[in-house]
Amino acid sequence: MSAVSSSSPSDRFSLPDAGGHFGRYGGVFVPETLMTALQELGDVYAAARQDPEFQRELRHHLKEFAGRPTELYFAERLTEYAGGAKIYLKREDLLHTGAHKINNALAQALLARRMGKKRIIAETGAGQHGVATAAVCAKFGLECVVYMGAVDMERQALNVFRMRLMGAEVRGVEAGQKTLKEAINEAMRDWVTNVRSTHYILGSALGAHPYPMMVRDFHRVIGQEVREQILAREQRLPDEMVACVGGGSNAIGFFFEFLDEPSVRLVGVEAGGRGIKRGEHAARFEGGKLGVLQGSKTYILQNPDGQIELTHSVSAGLDYAAIGPEHAYYRDRNRVQYAYACDDEVIETFQLCSRLEGIIPALESTHALVHGLKRAKEMRKDQIIVINLSGRGDKDVNQVAKILGVTL
Repeated sequence: MSAVSSSSPSDRFSLPDAGGHFGRYGGVFVPETLMTALQELGDVYAAARQDPEFQRELRHHLKEFAGRPTELYFAERLTEYAGGAKIYLKREDLLHTGAHKINNALAQALLARRMGKKRIIAETGAGQHGVATAAVCAKFGLECVVYMGAVDMERQALNVFRMRLMGAEVRGVEAGQKTLKEAINEAMRDWVTNVRSTHYILGSALGAHPYPMMVRDFHRVIGQEVREQILAREQRLPDEMVACVGGGSNAIGFFFEFLDEPSVRLVGVEAGGRGIKRGEHAARFEGGKLGVLQGSKTYILQNPDGQIELTHSVSAGLDYAAIGPEHAYYRDRNRVQYAYACDDEVIETFQLCSRLEGIIPALESTHALVHGLKRAKEMRKDQIIVINLSGRGDKDVNQVAKILGVTL
């Protein structure tokens, strides 16, 4: 079964437009005080993406510091368990700091140096983007402040300590739900106040233009490697590709090189939480509607009055009320399909993957594994499914142990 793209072959490269729009999504919805900074960032990035020296330096750091390319791993025992399609895992969990986030953090740190900005701020939910940002700031000698919701700090205490070990200041956010949305709010307040000296390394394909485009481009390396690797292994493209979607950075980078391949089905998996009831999940396409949040127009979980709904997910990185605007665009065009996985399925599959493959996946990535295993069971043995293992689960072990009633 394949989704047929209504996109023209060149469509993906024409997006976003000059105003940062993916169709009716995206754009720039920020205070006037940030417009100059966003324009500067857009101009610097436009020059950097055409600069062979910038690209050479980025490739060097991705290889020497981050550990690219990552492996495309045939999950033999998971394949046997599912009894259907061959399952491959794209091993972003093998990267330095433990997730795909390092791709974007490295690239944006290089842009900050081009702009002469020596103070970096970031937001983080699961902590992986914060850890990646702390690592690159340590590497390049930049001041680093990371905003993190108090709830996320508790469930990701290991990552908080890792950030502090690398010299970052981690500022807890006590407002609202004390999770990712509030962390982004505080980071944006900081940026407004310190815009001349500070660059905001936003961690997902969200926010005001040029961030969704820029973050997507910095993660395209994931899909580029998958294409090369699967052709070398199987001499053909996969039948299906699956990735988890919070803001959507790992997924859009994973999917982008395949958007013009109608034979490849693309599926993003959101957080179903405790079920699709108000305040109990973070599946934006299962109850959200069009709105504006934190710089961008996209699908948002909100009530009839436009107030942002409470969200929930066992995974801090998917616990967010909005989705990246490019995902909304391709969902409208029926090019990317979206599903969700619930907390109980995720905890079960977290243990299953650990036991069968000796790979402990991040709870975020496990959402993709839940759906990928279901699909593999439905597919033929001569078919291929590739699942993006966006991060490793060391950070989640304490939380899962607590859920399972295990005392460490």
